[in-house]
Amino acid sequence: MMSGSVDVRQIAVDSIVKEADSIRKLASFIDENFIWAVELLYGMSGRVVVSGIGKSAIIAQKVVATFNSTGTPAIFMHAGDALHGDLGMVQPGDVVLCLSKSGNTPEIKALVPLVRQRGNRLVAVVSDGCSYLAGQADCVLRATVDEEACPWNLAPTSSTTAQLVMGDALAICLMCLRGFTSEDFARVHPGGSLGKRLYLRVGDLVDPARCPQVLPETTIHRTIMTISENRLGATAVVDGQGVVVGIITDGDVRRMIERNRCFDGLTARDIMCGNPKVIGPEVLAAVAVEKMEANEVSQLIVMSEGRYVGMVHLHDILREGVA
Repeated sequence: MMSGSVDVRQIAVDSIVKEADSIRKLASFIDENFIWAVELLYGMSGRVVVSGIGKSAIIAQKVVATFNSTGTPAIFMHAGDALHGDLGMVQPGDVVLCLSKSGNTPEIKALVPLVRQRGNRLVAVVSDGCSYLAGQADCVLRATVDEEACPWNLAPTSSTTAQLVMGDALAICLMCLRGFTSEDFARVHPGGSLGKRLYLRVGDLVDPARCPQVLPETTIHRTIMTISENRLGATAVVDGQGVVVGIITDGDVRRMIERNRCFDGLTARDIMCGNPKVIGPEVLAAVAVEKMEANEVSQLIVMSEGRYVGMVHLHDILREGVA
């Protein structure tokens, strides 16, 4: 049971407001130093080595992940472990990006001169602009906060969020400078639904063995059998030269049954839709879904250089996790 004297809702709101206010104030720190830092990282011949201690080290790992996923090579180096051998991962051409609220922790004070001795450039993301780290860095990015979200102004909350946002700002600027596109993003995010939305194409889903088609004069019985055998909920209607002239879906069959007591004399031509929705095999599957939704259909006929090569169903795309 929570104590009735604790207003949980208000505490949560206050913490969110405090952190939001801290982030909003970061905009005033985007100055010439920030631009210089971006230029330094953009022009480096190596990687960004992101380091920190305590909670800042955890934020540093996320910053590394964001850099790598947006086209800037980066690695994480724990400031404490750097003093026990991990400093060897810093190579010529690398730029060290050090995150610290105080800029005065023992590990940071021990690490900084070692980085300087190796000749690597040092960028600091720090709250205290008068700290040891700020004084030794080539470039200082202020991530100063008025107060932590913690009611006693102790637990790193607003300050770590500010570090994270400053790291994101660097990554996005570099991403834009490099002309990093959605196609580039897909190449480094091949797994999961996000990656598939960016690289899975209609042609990847078309099964050449399932290319249902009937002639305009095909009987209704044979047409229904073709739809059932291929399990795509539809069949294309092609003429004698193999040109697609229509499509028949499960819905067309149901409407035919509703309208006719007897349909023995009907053919595919009598119930087909003469304006089928088509798509190319090179189109992204995610775009195919949008086209299906816009036209309120579940299938699209796939055409390659004017030739019917198959059919893609909404279920095939959803099965791949693209929605």
